[in-house]
Amino acid sequence: MIFERRGANSDPADGTLVLFHGRGTDEHDLQPIVDALDPEGRLVGLTPRAPFTMPPGGFHWYGPVVRVGYPNAETFFDSFAQLSQWLEEEVPDIGRAVLGGFSQGSVMAYALGLGAGRPAPAGILAMSGFIPEVDGFTLDLESHKGLPVAIAHGTQDPVIPVTFGHEARDRLTAAGLDVLYRESPVGHGVDPRGIDELQAWLRRTLPARAAA
Repeated sequence: MIFERRGANSDPADGTLVLFHGRGTDEHDLQPIVDALDPEGRLVGLTPRAPFTMPPGGFHWYGPVVRVGYPNAETFFDSFAQLSQWLEEEVPDIGRAVLGGFSQGSVMAYALGLGAGRPAPAGILAMSGFIPEVDGFTLDLESHKGLPVAIAHGTQDPVIPVTFGHEARDRLTAAGLDVLYRESPVGHGVDPRGIDELQAWLRRTLPARAAA
């Protein structure tokens, strides 16, 4: 799998931030968000490229999209399998990693962070996405009680309505996960006014390693 890697300023790093891009872009798209969320360079930043190409161009984690909230099963499971293997190879210490993404990428972050049989990450960061409903795919929320999850969504989002953010917030909170929810009056994008709050969440979720 093709991916972009931003190294950390220290060895060992304090952890890893993995961000999955949205529909129609590539592995470079969220590197500025890695830098914005971790300006001190405490973390290794990884941004993989989705495996599928389809209209209107760029790379996609699943598709074609027929109904929001319900990814195409064949392509979803293909990406899920590829990312599971890639994470095992590139992020062996998954307990010191936050899995996040934007739009389609946040769907994959939810799936890889909460899917049945998957090892638990340190946290999940979902920006403008939804928890996927796919035949044959199950979540294991019971074993993820207390897991930190940050959700950011725009109230004016015309692509993935903010109701999907509400549903994820309510479902995960009811299951006992530690949810930070933030919405702002923007469309389908990352609101720069919320970066400071997400930075602070990331520092709490992946605190500095103790000095040797």
